[in-house]
Amino acid sequence: MIPVVTDGFPKWARDGHRAEPVEIWKARKFIEDHCIEELSLRKVAKAASISANHLSEKFKQVTGTNFVDYVARTRFQKACGLLRDVDLRISEIAFAVGFQSLSQFNRVFKKLSGKSPSAYRAAHLTCAKRR
Repeated sequence: MIPVVTDGFPKWARDGHRAEPVEIWKARKFIEDHCIEELSLRKVAKAASISANHLSEKFKQVTGTNFVDYVARTRFQKACGLLRDVDLRISEIAFAVGFQSLSQFNRVFKKLSGKSPSAYRAAHLTCAKRR
């Protein structure tokens, strides 16, 4: 039997649903397009034309993650790409992707990758040199 890869797919797709609800798609799109800004549940809900309470509940139900974690993961993914640029300081990257403090960035980064941003950068630069 071939294993099914589910990482990277939203919960609604893994559960066999055909389409993501429009308001959740709008919310995710807004987060991706505006993640460098300060984002609140209320601001994203307004952009998606849904109440903040309904968005919070529906977002978790559809994506499998809560709003705060989704925003953090989106910022983390953008940071991973920027860490390949050795000319950017880690603090510059943290603020460029929307984190409010360097300590918050370091905490989230370590939680999601298992490494500090500097260790992640070093590991990826080592891999790039081997190619």
